[in-house]
Amino acid sequence: MAERRRFIGSALILATHNKGKLPEIAALLAPFGIELRAAGELGLPEPEETGETFIANAELKALAAATASGIPALADDSGLAVRALGGAPGIYSARWAGPGKDFGAAMARVQQELDARGDPDRRAAFVSALSLAWPDGHVESVEGRLDGQLVFPPRGDRGFGYDPIFIPAGYDQTFGELDPDLKQRISHRALAFRHLVAACFRR
Repeated sequence: MAERRRFIGSALILATHNKGKLPEIAALLAPFGIELRAAGELGLPEPEETGETFIANAELKALAAATASGIPALADDSGLAVRALGGAPGIYSARWAGPGKDFGAAMARVQQELDARGDPDRRAAFVSALSLAWPDGHVESVEGRLDGQLVFPPRGDRGFGYDPIFIPAGYDQTFGELDPDLKQRISHRALAFRHLVAACFRR
């Protein structure tokens, strides 16, 4: 395996227009003293997510932001994979919420689809792919996965997205109920970030 490229800069573009992701990733980067700016704040366009995997979409977003800004960019592509739905909504997790980002409707759709199948299996996983891209086109990618189960109706008003229906393995509260600091330590995004730190960052 080729040696990973190390990040040695002091600034990164976060290639997302999702305001919920910015504070989580900013907190993960805090120990490195890196200046983090969101693509949305800079008016960078949001590319169409045409990849067929989480990593493909993360790389697409990171490369677009790095190329447009001339600054290395970090992108996350994450979603909920429900076992009884064949891994759906998966890479389409955000699209299930529609153009208005209505995750209440998206969670209701997950429940409706499960009920329609009559399958009692509520196992699911949150998956997060992180890609770090440089303006010269080089990209490094990692992935984190956190298993758990779904619960209905949604519980808790913390977090964002599908958090209120997801209970991580080993816990009895949803991500919508858990203390944000605890969620930050155990989340799929935190797992992916630990892989990225090991590969590309020096403390």
